Amino acid sequence: MPDQPTPTNPALEQAKAQFIQLWGASSANWGISRSLAQMHALLLVSPAALSTEELMAQLQISRGNASMTVRELMDWGLVYKELKPGERREYFVAEKDMLQVTRCIIRERKRRELDAMKRSLAQLAALPGDPADPEYREFHRVLGDIQQLTDSADSVLSGVMKAEKNWLIDKFLRMFL
Repeated sequence: MPDQPTPTNPALEQAKAQFIQLWGASSANWGISRSLAQMHALLLVSPAALSTEELMAQLQISRGNASMTVRELMDWGLVYKELKPGERREYFVAEKDMLQVTRCIIRERKRRELDAMKRSLAQLAALPGDPADPEYREFHRVLGDIQQLTDSADSVLSGVMKAEKNWLIDKFLRMFL
């Protein structure tokens, strides 16, 4: 394993460590593991690609955890392999364009959560029943309202995923100005 460079700016190293901890602590709100968020944060703030060994050392995690986590980040489209000529090790780099990062996260969360909910709601709405029954009508009314909301959310998220940076910033600023 290559020697870790001596920090030239201790305040910057402290700030990086705090950012990695903050990103990891926020992971519970996002429904992802702390290791995943911390590895993403580390790769985001790293100026160069890091090897699995460097990720393990800096995050103090096992090889298995590092391998599974980097693979999941690659599945999300947030991390890429970077080949270095003459090196046998694999190196990884994070997507640095925050709009693209947002798109990747939205796409994956939409696929895992919103699309799954829409499928389940459609199945529930297809259940047979007596439309004259007040409970049946109320159940379907509520399902219809939720389906409208999920369809609207789907449209908004699809728009954000396709958005150009200037369009997104413009729309965001108009909400507050």
